[in-house]
Amino acid sequence: MKQAMIIMNPSSGKEKALEYVRKVEDTLRDEVGYDVVVNETTQELDATKFCVSACEDEFDLVVSVGGDGTLHETINGLLDQKHRPKLGVIPLGTVNDFARALHIPLNPDQAIQTLTSSRVRRVDMARVNDQLFANVVAAGSLADTLSSVTSEDKSKLGAMAYFKEGVKELLGNSAAPLRIEYDGEVWEGKAPIFIAALTNSVGGFENLAPDASVDDGLLHGFIVHDLNFFNTITAGVSLLFGNLKGHKDVEYFTARQIRVSSTEPVKTNVDGEPGPVLPIDLHILPSHVQVIVPEEADQ
Repeated sequence: MKQAMIIMNPSSGKEKALEYVRKVEDTLRDEVGYDVVVNETTQELDATKFCVSACEDEFDLVVSVGGDGTLHETINGLLDQKHRPKLGVIPLGTVNDFARALHIPLNPDQAIQTLTSSRVRRVDMARVNDQLFANVVAAGSLADTLSSVTSEDKSKLGAMAYFKEGVKELLGNSAAPLRIEYDGEVWEGKAPIFIAALTNSVGGFENLAPDASVDDGLLHGFIVHDLNFFNTITAGVSLLFGNLKGHKDVEYFTARQIRVSSTEPVKTNVDGEPGPVLPIDLHILPSHVQVIVPEEADQ
């Protein structure tokens, strides 16, 4: 019999995670014919450890039930594994960028039904130093600010919570010296933030990188610099309307490998969580994970 592992964060979904897990378990057993194991996270990196065990035991499917943080830990269990199960995603977080990019319903009950879909999409991942990421890496003074956005603000404001904190930081004219090397090119200067995106949805803004696809084999880089009050507002408008790369104070590029370094201790943010201090090396892993998507999802 096919085997599936559910990895759940019990604190996600406004404490309804257990209820949703029961529905996931019933759906996988009764409608798809899986033998199901349920693992509940209790501390940091539990989801990674559970996913590693699923790979070693050659499970057919791993289902992440939680937010982007749970998903980030889960996919890191797939790192350097010979056998990688298919991935199912039940989004219970406040942003859910990965689900948005793959058109997986944000309504948990609808997402659970997606697990019965016969459609699987091969999705790019990328490596930053010694970990995988599925959506975005940000570096610079602004990246540290985004890591400090509270769960309460994210619940109340969604993507706008990041925008609110970002504007405050940008208006403080805080910029860090960055050296960005990508596919043989080099950029050097001061910038409050550099963003490397894998998907079109970053921080809940589905138009940040409208040209990005989950399987285009590319990292989409944005260097934001020289933002005064007026330019901060216009950059925000460009972000909302999907034209950030066209803003005069944003440099945009695509690459398969990127190295970001600095002469100062600069922090990063990886998939919405605090990441390593610079330097960082990023490279694309094309079609690295198979994800169950809705039958009717766009290509």
